[in-house]
Amino acid sequence: MNSAQNNPWMRWGKRALTLFFLLAVPALLYILARNLEWAEVRQALGAYSMQTLLVGALIALASYLTFSAYDLLGRQYSRHHLPARQVVPVAMVCYAFNLNFTTWIGGVAMRYRLYMRLGLSASTVTRILSLSLLTNWTGYMALAGVIFALRLVQLPDNWGLGVTGLQLVGFALLGLVSAYIGICAFSKQRVWHMRERSITLPSLRMAVLQLCLGAANWSLMAALIFWLLPEGASYTSVLGVLLISCMAAVVAHIPAGLGVLEAVFLALLQHQYSQASLIAALLAYRVLYYLLPLMLASVTYLVLEKRAKTLRKQGEQRIETQPG
Repeated sequence: MNSAQNNPWMRWGKRALTLFFLLAVPALLYILARNLEWAEVRQALGAYSMQTLLVGALIALASYLTFSAYDLLGRQYSRHHLPARQVVPVAMVCYAFNLNFTTWIGGVAMRYRLYMRLGLSASTVTRILSLSLLTNWTGYMALAGVIFALRLVQLPDNWGLGVTGLQLVGFALLGLVSAYIGICAFSKQRVWHMRERSITLPSLRMAVLQLCLGAANWSLMAALIFWLLPEGASYTSVLGVLLISCMAAVVAHIPAGLGVLEAVFLALLQHQYSQASLIAALLAYRVLYYLLPLMLASVTYLVLEKRAKTLRKQGEQRIETQPG
């Protein structure tokens, strides 16, 4: 347990911040949406063409494939030998459950379940999971650092943080990313020991790939929302608002960021879009990026469970038939 966890002020501060978001998000949604014309939302949803939705589905698929590349990078890092045709479905299924529920269900528990059913050890899965989380968040920090530092997000005047505060956050994020890249590039000690665990530093090439993959995935998520919105804000503004909403969702601990995403987008982009068009775009985004992949992932999970059992039995039979 680290010093932050032992510090009662840190614990109470985190609880207070979580409570604030749990109370503020529903209140903000109510204030912003109480005068919303839901007939306009239905009209905006009905205006989406099949071509628009198909392109949106392709963008979502590209994002899921990019995320699966995290685990392919993890295969190289952990040096296991599962083929890509097994790694990619596992990663995509876990991502869908992770988005809709929590990291502990999709990102952690399901990964351990499926990979260990395929014959990997718990320690190997831990290395895959660790690299995947690091890839996601270093990519996030690099992208958010650039967007915030360059002041590419317009904040309302009544927001306490302000543009300058957000810019300082951006510089801090870029500093963390630079430190990570520097350590991976120049540290002579490649294995770090922390109590009973050891951490092997990725190579510089792998660290750069992490940044590129993580940033690409977040960029594709924003591209889907931008594609579903009518003409108005720039892509970088939409990307910046998505990154801010992610920070709020992490603090609030709400599964799928339900309500948080909508509240932040309504608060930051309502001066550039009508509330109806924003709600319609975010509902379509939820369907294309969360609900449809979850339905497909549920079926795929059952198939993976069955195949994993078969593959494991075949492996055990090969071992038994080998000459002693």
